[in-house]
Amino acid sequence: MAPSDSTRTETEQSAAQPAVGAPSAAELRAAAQTDLGERRADARPAPLQTARGMEARDVLAWYGASQALKGISLPFAPNQVTALIGPSGCGKSTFVRCLNRMHEEIPGGRVEGQITLDGHDIYASDADPVTVRSKIGMVFQKPNPFPTKSIFDNVAAGLKLSGGKRVKRSDLRDRVESSLRGAGLWEEVKDRLSAPGMSLSGGQQQRLCIARAIAVEPEVVLMDEPCSALDPVATLRIEELIHELRQRYTIVIVTHNMQQAARVADSTAFMLSGELVEFAPTNKIFTDPDDERTEQYVTGKFG
Repeated sequence: MAPSDSTRTETEQSAAQPAVGAPSAAELRAAAQTDLGERRADARPAPLQTARGMEARDVLAWYGASQALKGISLPFAPNQVTALIGPSGCGKSTFVRCLNRMHEEIPGGRVEGQITLDGHDIYASDADPVTVRSKIGMVFQKPNPFPTKSIFDNVAAGLKLSGGKRVKRSDLRDRVESSLRGAGLWEEVKDRLSAPGMSLSGGQQQRLCIARAIAVEPEVVLMDEPCSALDPVATLRIEELIHELRQRYTIVIVTHNMQQAARVADSTAFMLSGELVEFAPTNKIFTDPDDERTEQYVTGKFG
């Protein structure tokens, strides 16, 4: 079970706090503009396949009697990356778990409102949660490969657990290889597929989990702070991978790292106390936000 925002570790919470000698608001804006300018200066490749869009309409969520989300409405455009930012406890992780029906698995978890994938309500009475989760994959904060399974079996497990059509044994290796290639990991592990998944480095384990998520050919990939436990080099590789994956999938990423949001996201949503404060193209959020609270957050005045 993924932890809620309110149970973040002190280390993760402190990562969102402004450091001593933190850059000024003007310096942060300049850095954001540089990041965004450099990222958009490269011609964005045409999508390799058309992903499906999602939309949340007036989504509310509770943990028992405690309300965590207070009417979130947000679109997720196909083949684009949407970042969710905000301080710890604001509801980001709760919201992203609502997007693939994982929140209802938490004791006392309850969701109201509507979430659609390609126009179809994923909370409709005839919607199968297992099928929904196969179409909307999830990558968690910390790498979580199956500890007793090999690299190969970790990826294959995604196919076996998805509840979808059974993959023929003759096709299984091809699917595993294509998923590992899609996660940018194949060249590093192709000669040791039988080694334990836990034998990989932290960054490799996270890419293994991404391979497991995309093996079932989802429409959307959700990432809940996928780099929070990784070093800068592994973080950069995951960000490069996100840029590649957007050619095939719609991506939603939760992050506390403002520079990361600026680097990877097309659009950014700022959340506070369970509410959506502002949603706009990433460039606008970081350089010319409409709400004063957004500006205070992205420039490190709180959070």
